[in-house]
Amino acid sequence: MLELKNIEAGYNKKPVLNNVSMRLQKGEIVALIGPNGAGKSTVIKTVIGIVKARQGEIIYNGNSIKSNKPDKNISQGIVYVPQGNTVFSDLSVLENLYMGGYILPDEDILAARIKEVFSLFPELEERKQMDAGNLSGGEKQMLALGRALVLQPELLLLDEPSLGLSPKAIKKAFEAIITVREKFNTTILIVEQKVREVLEIADRVYVLAMGKVVLEDSAASLKDGSRIKKAFLG
Repeated sequence: MLELKNIEAGYNKKPVLNNVSMRLQKGEIVALIGPNGAGKSTVIKTVIGIVKARQGEIIYNGNSIKSNKPDKNISQGIVYVPQGNTVFSDLSVLENLYMGGYILPDEDILAARIKEVFSLFPELEERKQMDAGNLSGGEKQMLALGRALVLQPELLLLDEPSLGLSPKAIKKAFEAIITVREKFNTTILIVEQKVREVLEIADRVYVLAMGKVVLEDSAASLKDGSRIKKAFLG
């Protein structure tokens, strides 16, 4: 579904990614892990189009998306959930979900999609009239994920969904990610610092260090942690 070929990207004159190549098959959960500053978030920002690739190619469903702006990628089925439980704090839970479906052509479709989100996250339905800023950290992450799911993306890009969450909330968030894949056959690329936890839900793993892919393998093969530790430390 998605292939990155020899991607180089960065910010202004600062290079961050150096010759990064990755691939995702339909329905996979692929984890992208590595030390702080390795360029993990830059990878998914480059896929969605926030950061432009200077070199290389990005192929999605057989077509180049390297030059696409984020809105075009969203319309083609790619949705990005930034780190930090990002919600519209002054809007209600329900209004946040409506914002997620702003490009949908029909209000009936939007209402049906929101109903599906509520079936996945019943806590959100209980709090649908509450201002999102008053939710707990775990509930905000549910809402951020639910808002993305209103568009029923083919490819979901998650940037550190565990950030700032309690262990209990992390467990629920990761269970929700598995449910999303099983229910919608969504392909998921997840950037994560909680290595042990993400290995439990991922099919494959890429380890990034200093802007380069230094290790790729199945999650099952990496669970003892020794090869990941070596890759982190160089």
